[in-house]
Amino acid sequence: MGCGSCSTGGGCTPAGCKSNGSCLTNGCSKLDVYDWLSHMDMPTNYKPFQVIEVKFKGSRKEFYLNNDNIYLESGELVAVEATTGGYDIGHVSLTGELVRMQMVKRHVKEADVIKKIYRKATVADVDKWKAAKDMEWETMHKSRKLALDLNLSMKLSDVDYQGDKTKATFYYTAEGRVDFRELIKKMAETFRIRIEMRQIGMRQEASRLGGIGSCGRELCCSTWLTDFKTVSTSAARYQNLSLNTLKLAGQCGKLKCCLNYELDTYMDALKHIPDNVNILRTQKGDARLQKTDIFKRMMWFSYPGEESWVPLPIKKVKEIQQQNKDGVLPEDLGEIVVVEAAPAKVLDYENVVGQDSLTRLDERRNNNKKKNKNRNKNQKPGGQAQAAEGKPANQQQPRPQQPQQGSGNLQEKPAQQQQRPEGNRQQQNNKPQGNRPPQQNKPQGEGKPQGEAKPQKEGRPQGEPRPPQGEGKPQGEGSGNNNRRRRPNRPNRNNNNNNQQAKPE
Repeated sequence: MGCGSCSTGGGCTPAGCKSNGSCLTNGCSKLDVYDWLSHMDMPTNYKPFQVIEVKFKGSRKEFYLNNDNIYLESGELVAVEATTGGYDIGHVSLTGELVRMQMVKRHVKEADVIKKIYRKATVADVDKWKAAKDMEWETMHKSRKLALDLNLSMKLSDVDYQGDKTKATFYYTAEGRVDFRELIKKMAETFRIRIEMRQIGMRQEASRLGGIGSCGRELCCSTWLTDFKTVSTSAARYQNLSLNTLKLAGQCGKLKCCLNYELDTYMDALKHIPDNVNILRTQKGDARLQKTDIFKRMMWFSYPGEESWVPLPIKKVKEIQQQNKDGVLPEDLGEIVVVEAAPAKVLDYENVVGQDSLTRLDERRNNNKKKNKNRNKNQKPGGQAQAAEGKPANQQQPRPQQPQQGSGNLQEKPAQQQQRPEGNRQQQNNKPQGNRPPQQNKPQGEGKPQGEAKPQKEGRPQGEPRPPQGEGKPQGEGSGNNNRRRRPNRPNRNNNNNNQQAKPE
């Protein structure tokens, strides 16, 4: 069972895992290899290759002899022979014929492999190895404090304990030689172990510590890069990069190793670019080189005092350059039509990234504001829209009722509402009457158009005026109109109605 950060899915044991999920050995996620021969059946008389590749903390890998023919698989913990005595604990990284290929790549002969594998790591070996790894962090900080007390110009970057807790290797970086004999004495007295000091470079330090590069990925030196080649500033010049040390330097403080990745492609493209063509002489004047596209094989020139650039293909530039060597000056560079490359083939899938506009939320807010404005225009001051109740647009809302003089509760009906046609009365009767006052001194049939008469009801002849309402009865008690409803919580007005009864004409 491996830790959560293992890319191999169980390449290391829980003993090599911290509580935060990072691997102590750094072997489960660094310089991993793929055994592409593992699924192949070997011949019957095949004798397995006895050399095993074992990886330790950081990028350190070594070869060991498997004299006892112990069956080992990739990722298992094994106890191996140490260089200065004792034993060490590491992970098996490769077995079989791939180990032979790795030895050829690293120029290691089979006869030079002397150290051997003791056994598979037992529970006691794993516990001891885990306790040794837990001491590394505290040991490194104490050793740094001792180096500062001695004013040594060195930087202790990492500490590696041996599996049996008998030896510790200190890795440091320094610009020059450092006399650390006094430091070793103090560290031996403090930690009570054997001390080994090993100086490494900046790139090796970044490889051991790891990190994230400016590209957003893990450092190449800590994942797959094993041999470090020199990187010069000429690699940046050939690629037309700005010589900015902040952008060209990596985590180690040196030039990035990735500057060499595409250098060969640029060198091949530069073979076709003519040299020493900074100026082309013509009768119009001297044209200076402004820009070069080595992959499109185009060069841009401009005359002094002019802002426009004239693009020329490489073939045309070579012709003008040869004419200048022969003493011939052409009239002008000419207007060269640049032939654009054919458009790329449209793929059958859609790119859905970036389809949503950044201002899509603002557009929705603006649309909502417009809708609210339109609603406010259609509404009347009372807050009720005309279309809300299904009324026609030309029908007027009832006016606010004013109390009649001489009576605090009775209100007079407007004249316009009293002369409304009989045909529309049925529609009005279906609505709650509210505080509608009794009609006084005017029958209902007066002033009605003849074509809009209400159908006969209860044997009353058509055109006969209805009896005046409220005669001899207070309004709201026993009224013949069933559609008229009394308003809830309406005060009793019998006294006022008895005093003011409508008089028939």
